[in-house]
Amino acid sequence: MYLTHFSEETHRNLLDHIPQCTGREVGDWLRTLSDGPSLLRFDERVSWLRGEHALSYGHAKALVHEFDLRRARRNLG
Repeated sequence: MYLTHFSEETHRNLLDHIPQCTGREVGDWLRTLSDGPSLLRFDERVSWLRGEHALSYGHAKALVHEFDLRRARRNLG
């Protein structure tokens, strides 16, 4: 479980800047997470993104959080 939480505003700001900082859209990164290894823990997925794709901690964390939010919405819908 991750200990540091971003506010909703910080989360949105990080997501908004990902295309400028990485050259890839958020949707591309979410597909990368979906197609990546089956890591269950949040911090493992953040570490994988950081190590495999050289993302900053903040961007990796925001992407994993967004991935989890969207997956939860799909499961509830």
